[in-house]
Amino acid sequence: MLPVKEDIVKVVTFKTSRSGGKGGQNVNKVSSKVELILHIDSAGIFTEEERELLHERLAHRLDQEGNLHIVSQEDRSQLMNKERTILKLIALLKSALHIQKKRKPTKTPKSVIRKRLADKQSVSAKKEFRKRPSLD
Repeated sequence: MLPVKEDIVKVVTFKTSRSGGKGGQNVNKVSSKVELILHIDSAGIFTEEERELLHERLAHRLDQEGNLHIVSQEDRSQLMNKERTILKLIALLKSALHIQKKRKPTKTPKSVIRKRLADKQSVSAKKEFRKRPSLD
């Protein structure tokens, strides 16, 4: 089950720094870049199975200590970047914790098989009528 936004904010830490890119002098003065850090093992919002699933599926995004880092510096506002990192984290957790349903194999209904064979026969008959009659 995916945790609520308020619960997520309680267990993550935020780091701010100056971002690059557009913004002119504002970039040089304001720390608008936000980095969200989530330590999966110490976060009490996940069950043991969810932690194992997150470690398995997000292994390429974790550092040596098991921290998940998400960075946002698109906006000039620190608050907007903070919101953006939270939304990115929620989307990432949602995709990582999603368990695909097991496919139930089904047989092709006999009526569908009969219809397909009947269609093939009608196409075959149509093509047979196009041929020149043989003089046997």
